[in-house]
Amino acid sequence: MPAVMADPLTLPRLPHLPETGTGWRRVAKVVTAQRHLEGEGFQVRRPFPGVDLPLADPFLLLDQMGEVEYAPGEAKGTPWHPHRGFETVTYMLEGTFQHQDTTGGGGVIADGATQWMTAGAGIQHIEQPPPELVTKGGLFHGVQLWVNLPRSQKWVPPRYQDIEARDVKLLAAEDGASLVRVIAGSVAGYEGPGVTYTPITYLHATVAPGAQLKLPWPQDFNALVYSLAGRGTAGVEEVAVGDGRLAVFGGSHHKGDTDGLVVRAADSQALANKHGWEILILGGLPIREPIARYGPFVMNTRDEIIQAFEDFQAGRMGTIPAEKVPHLSAADEALD
Repeated sequence: MPAVMADPLTLPRLPHLPETGTGWRRVAKVVTAQRHLEGEGFQVRRPFPGVDLPLADPFLLLDQMGEVEYAPGEAKGTPWHPHRGFETVTYMLEGTFQHQDTTGGGGVIADGATQWMTAGAGIQHIEQPPPELVTKGGLFHGVQLWVNLPRSQKWVPPRYQDIEARDVKLLAAEDGASLVRVIAGSVAGYEGPGVTYTPITYLHATVAPGAQLKLPWPQDFNALVYSLAGRGTAGVEEVAVGDGRLAVFGGSHHKGDTDGLVVRAADSQALANKHGWEILILGGLPIREPIARYGPFVMNTRDEIIQAFEDFQAGRMGTIPAEKVPHLSAADEALD
């Protein structure tokens, strides 16, 4: 799982967090990701939704796509489909994915790159493996995160951000053993390239076997750690977090001048994880607004969901070639 690699000894280091004076977050629960089929039939592991929504707010969904070695002809994607009311963030760790949307945004996402699509008032897009991956097969591993938008920003114009692997801010742990990639938000004053409406922090860390990673954390953000590959522990109480599991942090066991997160990689990792424990670290400012969600639309009321379906059917969510116009089935249109 190379994504973006670098020698941590050459990078800026995270600051020392004192044991006293830091409010270390405790783990509230650990959730095992469930397997689902998406799009044209590709399998994902999904830790949420499923976890209590207030604990994940402002995040709506997290899908780990792969890690899988496709044989020729096996790779699949999604057809054209609409979205409204939130943002989709696709981060490719290995392999390639193609994106196209009705704003003209898109391109190939590969090895450490991220595409950040703000659906806002409404957009349509398609995500597919490139022809060479379909023809020849190959390794595919990525993550898609859905980030909610507050009521005041659900109607912003759609936009697209292409974040190349070279744009990601790279940091080292305090001891220089572990690598942290800042995709969006900030940690210890270091800013990632992703521009967000909802205040969030999105990190991918490789924690060296046996090493500890400590991060300062905003006191008003929630905190989630998802294990992409490998195993370790989360929190000062060292709760076990294995492959495909999500640790949801609650409050700290004592108040301090700043909050902190701590994780530790197991001393031994599988050969495939020779660099260490691969984790996503997510946090954001909870929106705490009513949520109405149905399929590709996330709004605040049922009436707004009905309006979204009507707007989509009326062609108000962008224009794609006529021969490729998607349709929603009668079952999709029946809002119970």
